[in-house]
Amino acid sequence: MGSHSCILTIDRNQRNLELLAQFLGKEGYETVSVSALESLEQILEHPENIGIALIDISGFDRNIWAYCEKLTELGVPLLVISPQKLINIRQESISHGAHGVLFKPLVTRELTTIIRTLMGDVSHE
Repeated sequence: MGSHSCILTIDRNQRNLELLAQFLGKEGYETVSVSALESLEQILEHPENIGIALIDISGFDRNIWAYCEKLTELGVPLLVISPQKLINIRQESISHGAHGVLFKPLVTRELTTIIRTLMGDVSHE
């Protein structure tokens, strides 16, 4: 993997962050996890090694969209994860810079395929 090798995971639920980090670790990816927007702000001050962001929007207020836009401005591809399969969630996510939306429960094969594509990482195929 290149210099942008880290996956930023954002989720209010600490257990979900742990499970995602464990899964991604088994796939060979390094993760940085945050559950509070204040922590996310600090990370965005030095985003150099972030290759992609996975954002579970549940539990966050509308301010999460501003962070999605900031990630996009910084050139970090992002994927939104949502517990609700609603068309307006997909539309709003895309309008705020998301490259795609996955709905829970996550399909791990789909998740890894999208991560590899967004990170330009063919070494994991």
